[in-house]
Amino acid sequence: MGRFVALLRGINVGGNRKVPMAELRALAEELGWTEPRTYIQSGNLVFGARGKAPGLAERLERALEERFGFAVPVVVRDERAWRALVKASPWPALTGKDPAHVLAGLAKDSIRRTAAAELAERAQGAERVALAGGVLWIHYAAGIARSKLTPALLDRCAGSSVTARNWTTVLELESLLAAP
Repeated sequence: MGRFVALLRGINVGGNRKVPMAELRALAEELGWTEPRTYIQSGNLVFGARGKAPGLAERLERALEERFGFAVPVVVRDERAWRALVKASPWPALTGKDPAHVLAGLAKDSIRRTAAAELAERAQGAERVALAGGVLWIHYAAGIARSKLTPALLDRCAGSSVTARNWTTVLELESLLAAP
């Protein structure tokens, strides 16, 4: 049995597409997954299960749609991939100084090699973009709200649905993977 991180995209934003975390944990248990834990309300789930990440993502997507009545894109990474993601951060100094504005963008499918360059062309001010470890890394230096690097643009440039988490969340999920 392996340990996994599941990231749900676009839930509990502005009172829409509500997925309570207690119900998400209960759903994971119904799927036969062990020790489900969530972190904040944005759809971060750590759990134990048998299987491979893509299959687990599909199972969770189907179960979420059946339970809540709407589609939720889900990205799943196994513990090894998550730890590699943490090590792949291209800006260690920034993650220490500005963890809330450094985001790791994970895609359901492989990210196109040109994605970072395409996004960098649209970056404003001190925004930075990199592709490292199969993850789109974005530093939203002035904050996310006013950036032109929108979720729709990330998807288009990546060639796949992308969901992003800030560095603080990345580290919290790594801690939950290690928790007994």
